Amino acid sequence: MKYRLLAICGSGIATSTVAAEKCRKLLTEKGIDVEVLECNATDITAKLSTFQPHVVVPTTTISDSMLGGVKRFPGLPFITGIGTEKVVDDIAEYLKSIK
Repeated sequence: MKYRLLAICGSGIATSTVAAEKCRKLLTEKGIDVEVLECNATDITAKLSTFQPHVVVPTTTISDSMLGGVKRFPGLPFITGIGTEKVVDDIAEYLKSIK
């Protein structure tokens, strides 16, 4: 199954791109087929509707109500490098559970 992950930051340019690339690389290394898209915080509603992600990885503060029930994982570890493997393991485990 191909899973979809939406990386979100304030501008949709810098930190979401870093988080998206790291997610793609690390999840692929774990055997997870993932399509990753980046967006800014103001485009969340449109991207949730059109891209329909299985998970979101915000690097900025986003309210749960904006996510429409989509599972969230922290994006900051992909920027700082602290706790990245744990988050990737959590994402992989969650994605495998929704087959």
